[in-house]
Amino acid sequence: MSCSGRTADDHCERTGGNLNDTDESEQTRLARLRARIAHRPALRRTYRIGVGVLGGLVLAGGIVAIPYPGPGWLIVFLGLAILASEFEWARRLLHFARGKYDAWTAWLARQHLGVRLSVLSATCLVVLGTLYLLNVFNTVASWTGLAQWTWLRSPLF
Repeated sequence: MSCSGRTADDHCERTGGNLNDTDESEQTRLARLRARIAHRPALRRTYRIGVGVLGGLVLAGGIVAIPYPGPGWLIVFLGLAILASEFEWARRLLHFARGKYDAWTAWLARQHLGVRLSVLSATCLVVLGTLYLLNVFNTVASWTGLAQWTWLRSPLF
C-alpha cells in the first residue's frame, strides 16, 4: 500500500512510502515492550494487575449495559479481549462467549415474530425495572413537577 494523503506524510518519510510497515513496526514495538515487561517480575505483576482491573471494569460495565439500547455486548467482548491479552482463562471464555452469542442471535433470527417480540418485551421489562430501582422515574418526575406521584419512587432510595 502506498502513502497518500496529508495524514500519512510523516509516516511516509520514515518508512519510505509503505504504509504496511506501520503494522510491522507497531507489532515489533509492542513485542519489545512485552518482552521488557516479562523480564521484570515486579513490572509483570503490576502490568497483569492493571490489565485485570481495567478489563474487569470494562467487563462489568458491559454486563450492566447488556439490557440497555447500545453496545452492551460489544463492551462485554471488549472487556474480555482486554483480559484475554494477559490471561488464558479469559481467552477461552471470550471464545466460548462469542460462540454462544452467535448461536443465540442465529436462534432468535429463526424464531417466529411472536417469540422475538416476547424477548424484546422481556428486555424492556428488565430496563424499566432497573430504571425504577435506580429512581430514574422519580428524578424525571421531580423535573416535570410530578414529584407528588409517590408511586414513582424507588423502594431503594
